[in-house]
Amino acid sequence: MRLTSLNDLFIHQMRDLYNAEQQAIKAMPEMMERVSNPNLATAMQEHMMETQNQVKRLEQCFQILGVNGHGEKCMAMEGIIKEAKDFMRHEADPEVMDAGIIACAQRLEHYEIAGYGTACTYAKFLGHKDVLNLLQEILSEEKKADEKLTFIAETSVNMEAENHRIKR
Repeated sequence: MRLTSLNDLFIHQMRDLYNAEQQAIKAMPEMMERVSNPNLATAMQEHMMETQNQVKRLEQCFQILGVNGHGEKCMAMEGIIKEAKDFMRHEADPEVMDAGIIACAQRLEHYEIAGYGTACTYAKFLGHKDVLNLLQEILSEEKKADEKLTFIAETSVNMEAENHRIKR
């Protein structure tokens, strides 16, 4: 795809996000299998369902824009997921694994927050109001997911990982 306008770049970015979300959906079950903290497991399960709805919203965006959502491969998400999988191959105590999985999940969320923030800026500038509303909903959910991961880390998982080390 030749990019000759901001709208072309916007579509390119949207396709990248669409592929990123699809990759995340495929990776989440493997991450959830390694989680031992029940609050973290619940949060990840809830966000996976939310992500499936985000993909549907992105498909609505493409329909509104009159374009196909396929065609881009998100290399950044591929790298973030590869890094998470590499981390999960480590032999780690369950509490430490949980803390590491939160770190991996937050890298994923931060990438998405950056991408959706940019897409919202483009949609607003280009006057794609209906698309902007859908993107803002997704951006809000990504921020809340990140905040929830931070809360779980700060109120239980990080302490459990450190206390487990001290008890050993």
